[in-house]
Amino acid sequence: MRRPTLHAVAARAGVSKSSVSRVINGEPTVAPEIRQIVMAAVTELGYVPNGAARNLVTQKTNTIAIIVSDPPAGLVSDDPMFAMVVRAASRELEAAGKQVSLVLAGSDESRRRVEHYLAAGHVDGAMLVSMDGADPLPAALARTGLPVVSHGRLASPGLMPYVDNDNIGGATKAVQHLLEQGRQRIATISGPLDMTAAQDRLTAYRETLQGTGRRSIVALGDFTRISGAEAMRQLLDDDPQLDAVFAANDLMAIGALRTLREAGRRVPDDVAVVGFDDIEAALYTAPPLTTVRSPMGEQAAGTTRLLLELLANGSADSVILPTELIIRESA
Repeated sequence: MRRPTLHAVAARAGVSKSSVSRVINGEPTVAPEIRQIVMAAVTELGYVPNGAARNLVTQKTNTIAIIVSDPPAGLVSDDPMFAMVVRAASRELEAAGKQVSLVLAGSDESRRRVEHYLAAGHVDGAMLVSMDGADPLPAALARTGLPVVSHGRLASPGLMPYVDNDNIGGATKAVQHLLEQGRQRIATISGPLDMTAAQDRLTAYRETLQGTGRRSIVALGDFTRISGAEAMRQLLDDDPQLDAVFAANDLMAIGALRTLREAGRRVPDDVAVVGFDDIEAALYTAPPLTTVRSPMGEQAAGTTRLLLELLANGSADSVILPTELIIRESA
C-alpha cells in the first residue's frame, strides 16, 4: 500500500493542502472546525507527516547528539556514570520531543568525523561528556556555531556553558572530615590531571591540608578500580605510616580498599578511606564507603535542560550543583 499523502488528506477532508499543512504544523490560526475535520481524515487514512520534508522547511532535525569522549580503558564498563548520563539525558530530550544520537569520539579520526557530522546540520545541538583538557573537539565545535553544552566544566573557560558538581567544595569536606577524625598522614589518589574534576579535587585536598602541618602525599590514578589499587600500593610503599586516604572517585577508593585488605591494614582502624561520587557500590564495600555524594543524575538532566534553554533563547548560564559528605564505616 502507498503511504497516504498530504493531497489525499486534503481530498478526504474537503479542504486545501495549505489548510492541512497548517493543522499538521500546529499553527494556531486554523479554525477549530477545520482542525477537527483534518485530524479525522489524518486518523482515517493513517497519515504520517514526512519528517525529512519538514526538516528541509524548518531547518531543524529535532535530534540532539550526546558525544562521549574515549575514557580510560575499563571505565565505561565499571562506572555507572555513563549509563546514568545517557538515561537521564534521554528522558529529558524525549519529554521535549527530541531524538538522541549517541556519538563516540575516541580517536583523532573519529573526532574529525564527528566535527563534520555536526557541522553538516545533522543535529540541532550537542552535549559533550567526559572531555579531557587536551581534547580539540570542544573548541572545534564552538567554532561551528552549533549550540553545544558540556557535562562538566571544560579546561578552556568560556567555550560553552556547562553543568558541574562542586568538586572543590566536596573534596574540601572529605579532607576536613579526615582532619576532624584526628588523622595525621592523609594521602590522596588523584584522577587524571587532564580532567577538570580531578584537578579541582586535588587542589581542594592540597589547600585543605595547608596550615595543618601535614604534608601532601599524592598518587595518580585514572578513575578506574585497578588504578586505585595500584596507587594505594604506591602510597603504602612511599609512606607506610599513612592513616587516611582520600580517593578522587569511588571506583579508585574501592580499589584502594582491596589493596589495604591484602596488606593487612584494617579500615578504618589503621587507615580511613573516603571516596567521591556515592555510586551504588559504595554501600556494599567492606566496610561501607564514606564518600562525597555528587548528584550525577541531576547533573545529566540539568545539562540537557541547559542545552534546551540554549536552543530556545540563544544563551544559557553555567550551573554548579552542591555536593554532600556521606559518612559510613570506612571513615
